[in-house]
Parts: sequence; structure tokens; C-alpha cells
Amino acid sequence: MSEDNRPLEEQLGNRAESPNTPESVREDNSKSQNNHLNQPSSTPQTPETTADNTFVESELLQDSQGIEKLLATLAEQIGSTQEGQEILGQLQPLLTNLIQQNESLLQTNQSLKDQLEEQNQQIDAAKRRYIGLAAEFDNFRKRTLREKEELEKQAKRKTLSELLTVVDNFERARLQIKPSNEGEGEIHKSYQGVYKNLVDSLKRLGVSAMRAEGEPFDPMYHEAMLREPTNDFPEGTVIEQLVRGYLLDDQVLRHAMVKVAAPKEPDSSETESTSESVSDVQQPTT
Repeated sequence: MSEDNRPLEEQLGNRAESPNTPESVREDNSKSQNNHLNQPSSTPQTPETTADNTFVESELLQDSQGIEKLLATLAEQIGSTQEGQEILGQLQPLLTNLIQQNESLLQTNQSLKDQLEEQNQQIDAAKRRYIGLAAEFDNFRKRTLREKEELEKQAKRKTLSELLTVVDNFERARLQIKPSNEGEGEIHKSYQGVYKNLVDSLKRLGVSAMRAEGEPFDPMYHEAMLREPTNDFPEGTVIEQLVRGYLLDDQVLRHAMVKVAAPKEPDSSETESTSESVSDVQQPTT
């Protein structure tokens, strides 16, 4: 038998195409070549998905099984001859190495799957922490904003309450001052101009005066300072506003100090006359 010095790939190629090669070996070679042609040229673009990992494992397992089947078929078909045994002796280490590489790839793929699963868990935990922190920060921001607005309102109310005393003094002075000459009239006019500017400024800040006289007494807005018996007003009606009340944005800034109508007691003479009339009517006859 002459020694064939051609490379192993050419020997296998020629033998696969030789008419003396068994039909089953040709079919196995053809299937093996088709399997390698149908394999993807690169790894999937999204290996993080479970479907892609399953696809890779399936391909690697098919390759290993195909190599083992090819080796068994060759041993069965050409292992009975010396030349076939020589070919198998050269081919078996190569195929065994391919199987080992496939097994190594399977282990690597499993390791990557485990790492990916761990990273996904870490990402999910980080997302949950982020959502929790974002909610806490939003609540903190809203709470801080509410506290800031409340502090501003308190400071505004306190400042405006102090200014109301100044307004009261202006109003009392306006009622008491009676200019007697032109000079005093000019001073009084300037004085009233300052008062008007102050009142306009308070209006722009949301302050409005109450109109309490003639209204039913309401403890939400009024503070009763006096009660006056009278028949001119229904009981519980505000007769007079002693100190003006003010609202700030529809909330009480200062209660109005008022005089309230009370029922008038009957005169003693009327009571005696009424009693005598009743006695006369009820006197028994003899």
C-alpha cells in the first residue's frame, strides 16, 4: 500500500467523494457539512434573553452529538481496514478535541448565564432602590414646599397684623381731625393720601375689610364686645363694628370687635299694668 502524503482534509474530501465510499458515510458527511454551514457566524446580538441562551446550548449540543455520531459511523464503515484505522487514528483526536471544546463552550455559556442572571437581579434591586429614593425625594420636596409656604404665610400674617394697628390709628385720626383753615386742610389731605396708599397696598397683598354691621353674629368672623338691648334689630344682629375686622385671602386675619343686639326687657310700669289687668279678669264674682 502506497503512503498518501496529502493533508488529512484532502484525504477525507477525496474519500467522501469516492464512489467506493459507503452511502451512509456520504450522508453523514453531508449532514455534518450542512450543520456547520447553517450555524450562525456570530453570537446573537442580545445574549441576555433566555431564548438566545437556549439556542446557543442547543447548537453546541447538536455539534457534539453530530461529531460523536460521525466518529461512530466512520468506525463502523471503514474501521475494518488498515487504511481506515489509520484515518480514524488521525481523525479521532481532532474530533475528540472538538467535543471537548464544545463542552468547554457549554460550561462557559452556563457561567455567563449565571453571571447575567446575577446582574439582572442587581439591576432589578437597583431599580427598586431608585424608585424608592425617587418617591422619598418627591415626598421630601413636597413637604419642604408646604412648610416653606406655611412659613411665608405666617410671616405675612404677622407683618400685616402689625400694619392693621397703623390703619386703625389713621382711621381714628381721620374721624377726629377737623381742619379749621386752608393750611390744616392741606395737611389733612396729605395725611389722607398716605392712608389711601397704605390701604391700597394692603388690598394688593390680599387684605380686605369685613362688613359686619347689620349681619348676624358669627363667631367665625366676629368677637362680641358688648350686648345692647334693643327692639330696632333682631336678637343676635351686629349693631356696630367697634374695631374693623380683616380677611387675608378669604381667611380671618383679625376678628371684628362688635356690639350685638339683645332682646329688650319690658318696662316695670307695663309689667304692673299687665298684672292688674289679669287680676281684674280673674277676680271671682259673688
